[in-house]
Amino acid sequence: MSGKENSQHTYRAAIVTSSDRSFRGEQDDLSGPVIREIAEAEGFQVVSYTLLPDEQSLLEDELRRLCDNHIADLILTTGGTGFSPRDLMPEATLAVAERLVPGINEAIRWNSLRITPRAMLSRAVSGIRAGALIVNLPGSPKAVRESLEFVIGTLRHGLDMLTGR
Repeated sequence: MSGKENSQHTYRAAIVTSSDRSFRGEQDDLSGPVIREIAEAEGFQVVSYTLLPDEQSLLEDELRRLCDNHIADLILTTGGTGFSPRDLMPEATLAVAERLVPGINEAIRWNSLRITPRAMLSRAVSGIRAGALIVNLPGSPKAVRESLEFVIGTLRHGLDMLTGR
């Protein structure tokens, strides 16, 4: 039985893409649509999609808005987790999180290391704020798919625990 059959509750998901080039219209956001596809296939209702530049204050504001206004139960971010000086999604997530959930990104890195040694370079983090779970995912569509498909069923169980369902 899949996670969507186990849970009678439909969780709301939000997608936040951090990319200067996509924000400026120089390239399409290819990772956000992959997140939407996987989340919807798993029974999540995607209620928000935001494309922002790699600006920590803007990323923090959006994460706070989504969590504090109870817009989404799960916030899935993509981009901004690498070594570039403008990759600031982990810092934005850490700044707003009330509690950290390191096991999610440890599991993603473990799984990804079986595919590429470059997975060890991910700085992604996850945390909880105001009853919502924030999960940083990589920026490439391929890595997003590999990462999210690996953890999405367990994320639903985590949301069940977080919300008391």
